[in-house]
Amino acid sequence: MEKREIILFDVDYVTYNEKPVIRLFGKEKEKNNKKTIMALDFDFQPYIYVIANDIEIAKKEIYELDIKSIEIVNKKDFQVESQFLKVTFYHPQDVPKFRDEIRKFRSVNDIKEYDIPFYRRYLINNNIFPMSMIELNGEIESSFLNIENSDNLEIFKLNSPPQPLESDNIDFKILSFDLEVRNPDGMPNSKRDEIIILGISTNTGINKVISTKTEDLDFVEKVDSEEEIIKSFIKTVKENDIDIIVGYNSDNFDFPYLRDRAKIHGIDIDLGWEGSKLNFLNRGYSKAAGFKGLIHIDLYLLMRRYISLNRYTLERVYFELFNEEKIDVPGDKIWEYWDNEGEELKNLLHYALDDVISTLKIAKMTLPLVLELTRIVGQLFFDITRMATGQQAEWYLVRKAYEYNEVVPNKPGGGQVSSREKNVGGYVKEPEKGLHENIVQFDFRSLYPSIIISKNISPDVLLKKLSNGKYVKNIVSKQIKDENPNSDNFNIAPSYNHKFAKKPIGFIPSVIGNILNERIKIKKRIKNSKDETEKKALDVQQQALKRLANTMYGIYGFSRFRWYSFECAESITAWGRNYIQNTIKKAEEYGFKTIYADTDGFYAKYIDK
Repeated sequence: MEKREIILFDVDYVTYNEKPVIRLFGKEKEKNNKKTIMALDFDFQPYIYVIANDIEIAKKEIYELDIKSIEIVNKKDFQVESQFLKVTFYHPQDVPKFRDEIRKFRSVNDIKEYDIPFYRRYLINNNIFPMSMIELNGEIESSFLNIENSDNLEIFKLNSPPQPLESDNIDFKILSFDLEVRNPDGMPNSKRDEIIILGISTNTGINKVISTKTEDLDFVEKVDSEEEIIKSFIKTVKENDIDIIVGYNSDNFDFPYLRDRAKIHGIDIDLGWEGSKLNFLNRGYSKAAGFKGLIHIDLYLLMRRYISLNRYTLERVYFELFNEEKIDVPGDKIWEYWDNEGEELKNLLHYALDDVISTLKIAKMTLPLVLELTRIVGQLFFDITRMATGQQAEWYLVRKAYEYNEVVPNKPGGGQVSSREKNVGGYVKEPEKGLHENIVQFDFRSLYPSIIISKNISPDVLLKKLSNGKYVKNIVSKQIKDENPNSDNFNIAPSYNHKFAKKPIGFIPSVIGNILNERIKIKKRIKNSKDETEKKALDVQQQALKRLANTMYGIYGFSRFRWYSFECAESITAWGRNYIQNTIKKAEEYGFKTIYADTDGFYAKYIDK
């Protein structure tokens, strides 16, 4: 048996002899000549959980289907210990094939965890985190599915599940790229308008544009045709062993355009580590350009979540982040600058280089935070960059549920979602116009996460109020012994009177509490550290934890959130309004006049009585 320690970049699965095989893509950590590994796990299998009203009858009915096995397991359902049937299938495609049939059996009340993608399940169950170190134990294979073991790729068959390792600072090779197209007829059309310039910048020192014209600029790599531009780009990525490719709007423009033009010339964009080609995957409402192993990040999507702007052009984002103007050429003038040559062509080439240098600079500033979120949430870096913050929080909770031995709730159906009006939200006082002096700021630290923890706001400890005015205990009722909802054993939300048991601690308050405690520990380490590199890395970690904790409160009210609860969402903001309004009143008693307030803080000026 041999051992490998790799940085995990990507995970997927393929079918081999009608069975699923998990593929792990990673690289050994050595900075020079890092070996690429494709590890194969033949043993992991898909499964779901079944809630049965009669376990023996349910087992008999389910066994009539083409399934692999059934076992009785003890899991928690909103903290209540319960028995489930764990139904294991031969192939992930069997889950959607049989789930509706199983649900229809009279002996079955419900099914759980049928919509967790197979490769994500693998990451969760094995407690491994993308962009981090893992240990592999197994044997070298000569080939797999027409892929040969070679100097560039080692095929490694696992004899046991991968193990997580401590990960210190890891450096990744990043390349930014951008296309310029000759488009005299307006919007670029990939059927007729050729690529005239392709810019490249890397964090290893490459800064160049590939073009068929130079104007004697030393950063221009002159080639003879568009075909050679594309081939040179592919060659640069491969020869420099790039880990991450970044672009700006590259999911929607650069890669689709490059694919179409490459097809005209009969070129394969085969940048996947096992020689696979550019592929477009469904992510949310759009297609995401990706390769096996090699990670592509579209910074445009990140910026729309990272900062709030009226426009998200590269120029606008760059100015917001660095307070610097970048070179700009109007899109409808690019073909004229190209055709006119001389100074205009020179400006165009400088603009193309500035585009990729600026894109790389944005990546170097923003990707460390997203990389840290990847290591915390535990989903692929490629996926995390295309997830809304609420999705990131949900997948973090899914992983934590597995750790806590909790069965993950299904996404709410239409009948489970409240038809009431939208949540009122936080308290806001419009700013008083004018120039103010002697201003002080009152700010609640992590207000909403702190409310969730201190008031134990969680659907598993909520007492539901019926239309007749009576309260009914939620799923953890076996652990809530006091039946009087007005007793001291409950936190009662202002305005709405929603009741939350003080004990046991709810699942989500428990998770958020651990996040905030971890953040406090990291901030103490930052304070005590004398190593500037360490302090910078720790600061990124605490920012990622803060971002995750602050996301939690908002998704309670999102109708597709697995732990959806309109009562929880209402209660959080009700307590928030209560705290800030009471604090404003208290400040007024000491001579402060509030001039502006918003959600978790306010500004006031001192009025000398």
